[in-house]
Amino acid sequence: MLIIIAPIIYFQDKGSPFYNAPRLGKDGRVFKMYKFRSMRTNAPDIRNADGSTFNAEDDPRLTSIGKFLRKTSIDETPQILNVLKGDMSIIGPRPFLPSGGVFSSEEDCETRLLVRPGITGYTQAFYRNSISQDEKVRFDAVYAKSVSLPLDVKIFFRTIAVVLSGKDVFIESDSLSVKNDQMTKG
Repeated sequence: MLIIIAPIIYFQDKGSPFYNAPRLGKDGRVFKMYKFRSMRTNAPDIRNADGSTFNAEDDPRLTSIGKFLRKTSIDETPQILNVLKGDMSIIGPRPFLPSGGVFSSEEDCETRLLVRPGITGYTQAFYRNSISQDEKVRFDAVYAKSVSLPLDVKIFFRTIAVVLSGKDVFIESDSLSVKNDQMTKG
């Protein structure tokens, strides 16, 4: 995959094929997370009101290959290196920036750091980008308190289904609320 994707990214705007960014890991330890770069070189950092990254289908910062990489989640595949290094796991809460954000529950923020962050997790499998950062933190904390192999298997297969469906890849900033609570429904 690297042999095919990296040159395509490079030749679109002559920048690095990778996006490497500091993230918070288990116990609040900072590590460098790897992704395939989906935005143009030196694209501005735009955030939604809740602190989440602006992510729209018509975002002019995206390269044409970047739009495809995001929609298919292929941009996340270099994180396998983070798993091999021990910084991440396959399943777990998505890692946040060290600067974090302002969340309604500091306790939930701390609880989610009790487990390694993952390439995919509960919120990615069930909501992808359709909920607010606050809701993601709340669900991540519930996940961290109830980690189990059956739940991880469910998340793994649900992630495959949601990626193949292509739903909720891009955020509509006015639709960042959960309509139902699937975590309590199982």
